[in-house]
Amino acid sequence: MLWTDCLTRLRQELSDNVFAMWIRPLVAEEHEQILRLYAPNPYWTRYIQEHHLELISILAEQLSEGRIRQVEIMVDSRPGAILKASEQPATTTAALETPVPSSSRKEKESEVAPVAQPVSKLSKKRQLNPLFTFSLFVEGRSNQMAAETCRKVLTQLGASQHNPLFLYGPTGLGKTHLMQAVGNALLQAKPNARVMYMTAESFVQDFVSSLQKGKVEEFKKNCRSLDLLLVDDIHLLAGKEASLVEFFYTFNALLDESKQIILTSDRYPKELTELDPRLVSRFSWGLSVGVEPPDIETRIEILLKKAESTGVDLPRNCALFIAQQVVANVRELEGALNKVVAISRFKGSTIDLDIVRESLKDVLAIRARTISTENIQRVVSEYFRIPLKELVGPKRTRIYARPRQLAMGLARELTGDSFPEIGMAFGGRDHSTVMHACEKVQSLREEDPIFDEDYKNLTRLLQS
Repeated sequence: MLWTDCLTRLRQELSDNVFAMWIRPLVAEEHEQILRLYAPNPYWTRYIQEHHLELISILAEQLSEGRIRQVEIMVDSRPGAILKASEQPATTTAALETPVPSSSRKEKESEVAPVAQPVSKLSKKRQLNPLFTFSLFVEGRSNQMAAETCRKVLTQLGASQHNPLFLYGPTGLGKTHLMQAVGNALLQAKPNARVMYMTAESFVQDFVSSLQKGKVEEFKKNCRSLDLLLVDDIHLLAGKEASLVEFFYTFNALLDESKQIILTSDRYPKELTELDPRLVSRFSWGLSVGVEPPDIETRIEILLKKAESTGVDLPRNCALFIAQQVVANVRELEGALNKVVAISRFKGSTIDLDIVRESLKDVLAIRARTISTENIQRVVSEYFRIPLKELVGPKRTRIYARPRQLAMGLARELTGDSFPEIGMAFGGRDHSTVMHACEKVQSLREEDPIFDEDYKNLTRLLQS
């Protein structure tokens, strides 16, 4: 059959998610020189016309050896033309990523949330976390600008200079906390405000569900009548072509009405090369603010605040030790604290350094293998393209002294080694030299943006 041959070729030409979502459900009939395709609804036909009809027409003409001269697509309104249950495609969110066998369809469909309902009902499914407030957010040098910007958004909701607000940075640094803090604060000030928080994945789920149920217009109305839209991990829309198209129009509709949008991603907008360039360019219309891994002072305060909020007595020296060992993100930091608390309760003893060391022995073992002073020296020498022997050697020329001080500061920050231990690793230098280097690194980071950027880049390299 011609359409079966077309499907075989289309599966090769298109991504798995596009084929499973948009092509496989189509019903085909031949009428002399015309191949007619039938889709479930008008939105579906429009999408095929805009994105795939030309390719289908070329394949149909080639595979029919010129017999088919035209391909048409229309809404399937013919009696008895609906696909049999055994032939139905997997149309869940998972199908957007990989083809799903029909045998797993029921299991997968349970994961799809209906969206044809008011925002007030949606909020019951994806409520804002009441603990994600500005008062419970620990600020430091790494996230201060992001926090201040989020507060400013509340006073100038929808203002073009920060709409959309795009928060970016590695996972687990508090981006979700900040965006939800804006939503919680707005609802506290204006209880009738229409606020929706969702992940990119749940946007896809809701959109797919609305397609399945023929309620796309209700989905659009829900999304485009908001005062504040919060979307987490927007980079996960990559490869979800249909959902990207819908999000593009939703995004534009909200901006046209000066409604506030806040997005988060693991990367700066310009680095999201897998997304539609039109959408990426719009992400840059407002304000993009990076969230960096917290410095050691901020990590200590996070631990102490978390312990206080849960009624745990955490000595400051124990918080310091944990903060020195866990540097990647806030989630791992809180996970380490939870493990310490669990071990102390199991043993029926108060938290001290012995309990902390026992609780984090796996973390310490991994850390010893991955981030060491020697590894820092190697990475810094490669980064600045200077010989390793000069980095640890006696020369005091600026080309070597600055990277050397930076490496010492990183060693103190990331390894937890003592000043004398770091000094020995750098050619047997005195501990006071290392202390001076760490102080110099701190002041240079505040005074010199280029130096600060180098420090952040190296931190990312060492933690990745």
